[in-house]
Amino acid sequence: MFALNICVMALELATEDPDYEDVAIQTFEQFMAIANAISGNSGTGVSLWDEESGFYKDLVVEPDGRCHRVDVYSWVGLIPLFACEVVDQRLLKNVPRFRALLDNHGGGVYQGNIVCACPAQTNTRGEHLFALVNPVLLPRVLDRLLREEEFLSPYGIRGVSRIHATHTDLGVLPGVGRALIEYVPGESNSGLFGGNSNWRGPVWMPTNYTLVQALEKFHRFLGEDFRVPVLCLNNRELNLNEIATLIAERLVNMYRRDGSGRLAVYPEGSPFQSDPYWRDLLLFFEYFHGDTGLGLGASHQTGWTGLLANLVMRRYRKDIPAFWRQQHREAKAAA
Repeated sequence: MFALNICVMALELATEDPDYEDVAIQTFEQFMAIANAISGNSGTGVSLWDEESGFYKDLVVEPDGRCHRVDVYSWVGLIPLFACEVVDQRLLKNVPRFRALLDNHGGGVYQGNIVCACPAQTNTRGEHLFALVNPVLLPRVLDRLLREEEFLSPYGIRGVSRIHATHTDLGVLPGVGRALIEYVPGESNSGLFGGNSNWRGPVWMPTNYTLVQALEKFHRFLGEDFRVPVLCLNNRELNLNEIATLIAERLVNMYRRDGSGRLAVYPEGSPFQSDPYWRDLLLFFEYFHGDTGLGLGASHQTGWTGLLANLVMRRYRKDIPAFWRQQHREAKAAA
């Protein structure tokens, strides 16, 4: 993701200064090399993609080269989606050597191996997709992502699949011994990460937000006709933009009052629930309970939980310009 972010920044700068073409070439090659390693072509011979389960998983590699797949369903299998950028013809106009590089990687090939989505292929608008995850794999990843008994919480995407509430035994791993994984949707129950945060079940805003962005980018390239069935909607097929909206709406639900006027993010009895002096004030928590949406950890995370405002705007952005024009007209008339 970082390599592609810098690559696209360099391409943007190269529209006015061709010297940045070298940076675009360098960072794109870095992306391809990382994709090659994830595909298992740079030493292990085993891809992080587990074909049997349709998910990316960690590997433990012994000194003799033997590999052991870690049978955990977590953000490890979702974060590869983050490495996704869509590049239009405008960005490629002044970079002839970069265009030649794309042609050299036709078919997503790097050093003789297919490692990513085909960067030379274009959609109907002539845009290129730079992505680690080939779109043909997306339905399998999204199948787990959109199951409420796995990742999809009423309030966003959990840090670990809920199947690990029962599937806890990972067998024996070298250097570890008998390995266990717990689904812990709330506060940490161990000293992991210092004991004051938890990535084994709660909803975290930075990863959820970046996932929404990635799905929107895939939708931009793949279009309206790329649809997948969503189990929680009785297998109704949604396009990727609609799936991004589904996730964003659930995240925002943490701060929406339900039919009884209650906010999921605050505990029962909190003055923020009903006290007239406090009920309209919002605290932006560090992370959130994976089943209830309760705010946990630090309560001043305006840096990342404040992204909720952007999620609301992305959902209703078509109406926002008209709203502000009307506000401007009313203010002008009042003056």
